[in-house]
Amino acid sequence: MSLHSRREGTNPVIRKAVGYSRYSTDLQNERSIEDQEALIRKYASINDLALDRLYSDAAQSGASILGRDSLLQLLADAKTGAFDVVIVEELDRLSRDMEDLAGIHKRLSFAGVEIMAVHEGVASTVTVGLRGLVGQLFREDNARKIRRGLSGRVSQGLSAGGRAFGYRPHPSEKGRLIIQDDEAEIIRRIFREFSEGRSPIDIAINLTRDGCPMPRSAKAWQSSTIYGWAERRSGILRNDLYAGKIVWNKSKMVKDPETGRRVSRPNPPSDWQTKEAPDLRIIDQDLWERVQVMVEPRQGATQSDRAKMRRPVRPLSGLLRCGSCGGGMSAKGKDKSGRTRIECTRHSLSRSCPAPRTWYLDLVEEAVIGLLRKELDKPDLLKLYVTEYNRARAEFAAANGQRRSKLERRVQQLDSEISRLVQFVTRGIGDTDRIAKEYEARCAELADAKLELSLEPSPLNAVSLHPMAVDGYRKDLMALAPIMGADHSGGSANFAETLRKLIESVTVTERETGQMEVVVTGRLRALIDAPRMSRKTSGGTMVAEEGFEPPTQGL
Repeated sequence: MSLHSRREGTNPVIRKAVGYSRYSTDLQNERSIEDQEALIRKYASINDLALDRLYSDAAQSGASILGRDSLLQLLADAKTGAFDVVIVEELDRLSRDMEDLAGIHKRLSFAGVEIMAVHEGVASTVTVGLRGLVGQLFREDNARKIRRGLSGRVSQGLSAGGRAFGYRPHPSEKGRLIIQDDEAEIIRRIFREFSEGRSPIDIAINLTRDGCPMPRSAKAWQSSTIYGWAERRSGILRNDLYAGKIVWNKSKMVKDPETGRRVSRPNPPSDWQTKEAPDLRIIDQDLWERVQVMVEPRQGATQSDRAKMRRPVRPLSGLLRCGSCGGGMSAKGKDKSGRTRIECTRHSLSRSCPAPRTWYLDLVEEAVIGLLRKELDKPDLLKLYVTEYNRARAEFAAANGQRRSKLERRVQQLDSEISRLVQFVTRGIGDTDRIAKEYEARCAELADAKLELSLEPSPLNAVSLHPMAVDGYRKDLMALAPIMGADHSGGSANFAETLRKLIESVTVTERETGQMEVVVTGRLRALIDAPRMSRKTSGGTMVAEEGFEPPTQGL
């Protein structure tokens, strides 16, 4: 029966209506929109309403109106008087939040628009209040039931959801995880290199360079992915799952009423739920405990204490690279003689190295020390090197500065011309069509000039040698051999620290004769003063960034 009375001999007033439908991914599917729209069309026909348009938001929660583009467009169109009625299947399609539903009703009522629900009739203040309350209670109760179900899964040793790097779902047992061997090997590499003193940034760079699979289809490995946050116990190095322990409820998701976005908030440790899962262990207990001490220093620990905990196990830990494929190199273990061997990490992970070789680590260390003492104890060559570098850098900086100045002047000129054209139009001066064409042409030129300027390298600064750098550098070099342990493991605590002041990487390759060749790339940060350089340049070797040093056996 129609909601509008009719009189004999008169034409009924046909009101214009629109429909709105929505479904959320956790409760419904895509056909829900079609089903709701079919009900809306039928309701409009029965009640003599002219259905003008259908709005819909697919896969959107009713917890907030933010992010629901169609609903926001509907509210905007209502202000223009585009329609008289909004038809929905039920009021909770508009919102399951009391505040939002009341606000929608208030705004539509002010615009002279009625809300009609197929199963509830015309919405009033009372029905909106009741349905808003019921909808919000349903949503909150449903969230509690979901969390209770997840808690039960954890208590059974099952996953509570989410894919952790290193695991994949069991093909037949829901909630059961299986270790992914290739990813597990990468996790072991991360723990091993971190325990040896490699920083998360360096580990991330090397993993990306070696083409290792990344979590969640990322484009590159990030140090934050590896190190995480202590408060939330996030990051690969803190993931208890790798030690065979499921820890759930470390955080909760809360929707921000201002933005409608879900934000994560940490729960207190007393709310965490833990379950032992030895079948999911990837990292052995000794390595796990050693890394946890490093990422979670004891309360009151000083910066010096943290540095000691991060000290590398071997002097070249994290510095070795494979000359065949460019990947990192790591310890393979000891042979019967008790000597440590190293191999290409890329080969051990994926067998993708074209010419993998195994080398004795002590021989590599001896070769590196020999090269350092032979090639680097030459202050005059170092001074000459920096002088030549400064000269070439100054020439490049001058040319770079001229190009930048020219482009900056062009950008300023075009910007002024555009401003004058706009003033002509606002004052009614000149031919509007001609000015419009000139304006478009100038805007296009300005966009091109700005793009070209953005592609120009930043202005360069010449570097200078520290007054005491050469003397200190030579002392570090000469101090390496005496402090090296008899077993070639860097017995002195200062050995690896001193070595890292001088070396960026050590590349080990095989000559045609089958002999080992070692190429040392030096780190010049200890020698060169560049206070205004970017973090990227000053934080690492300048060889890779500037290209001024050939990859020879000397530095």
